[in-house]
Amino acid sequence: MPAKILISACLLGHAVRYDGKGKRLAHPAIERWKEEGRLVTICPELLGGMSVPRPPAEIEAGMTGEDVLAGRARVMEITGGDATAQFVEGARRALAFAQTNECTHALLIDGSPSCGSIAIYDGRFEGRKHAGNGVTAALLTGAGILVFSDGEIDRLVDAVDGAGSAGEPALR
Repeated sequence: MPAKILISACLLGHAVRYDGKGKRLAHPAIERWKEEGRLVTICPELLGGMSVPRPPAEIEAGMTGEDVLAGRARVMEITGGDATAQFVEGARRALAFAQTNECTHALLIDGSPSCGSIAIYDGRFEGRKHAGNGVTAALLTGAGILVFSDGEIDRLVDAVDGAGSAGEPALR
């Protein structure tokens, strides 16, 4: 059976980002996977009960999604609000949705405190990033789902259309 791919709704152009916009990723593989019924669309922040638009949020003090899940860090809004509970709940629901739909891979938008998988913002709201996972990316990775950022689409294509389709997912 072809691999199912969990995908950030914003990458399909859905207006779910904090600023009320989408960030469509145009790539022929996405269109093909959509036609094949292989994409499972989510927005972890909406699953966690957040609204659109919403205040920008970052994981505090240069920490990561793993730190949030372990209770060592919080996800803070630029307004000072603590959005940790919503981000953790959204990640848990995203994982449950991925597992229910038998997703083996995820394509998530980088930079996000939920979906970032290469780099996330450092918690100072100054536009600086550091290496690390967002909360959802960390939880999915920990559960064995192979997570790719929007900048790694070609690697994902190789993983799901190459070794991944033979039943042995390519390693990250």
